[in-house]
Amino acid sequence: MSEASIEVFSEEIDFQYKTPDNLYSWIASTIKAEGKSLSYLNIIFCDDQYLLKINQDYLQHDYYTDIITFHYEEEAAPIEGELFISIDRVKDNAETLKVSFDAELHRVIIHGVLHLCGYGDKEEEEQAIMRSKEDAYLSLKPNLPKG
Repeated sequence: MSEASIEVFSEEIDFQYKTPDNLYSWIASTIKAEGKSLSYLNIIFCDDQYLLKINQDYLQHDYYTDIITFHYEEEAAPIEGELFISIDRVKDNAETLKVSFDAELHRVIIHGVLHLCGYGDKEEEEQAIMRSKEDAYLSLKPNLPKG
């Protein structure tokens, strides 16, 4: 069995995550705490237009979003997936919500990870559970700005 991997990429944007090792361990511990295991996770930071095209082509949605999560594994298998994150949306959302860019970026990342762990957010009750889980895991992220 191969070792779990988390990799970070940028598409159509000049953005690099500052401390990837801290990010990887935080994500891995979140997945483990949820009783899941990880095969691989790719995190792709991009701009609004790149993510809009993915939204249109794969989900038939014609609007901007901050994250799209693709889940590739069978239900019982280790997690295999990709998180596409619009840095443009994260910046705008941080300004709107009056939180730091880092705080909003981490919320979006953990939101995607929780989707991979099986949590939804379509219904009001699912949204409340998702927000509670996000808050819990954000509090475990070392040196995470609180906004």
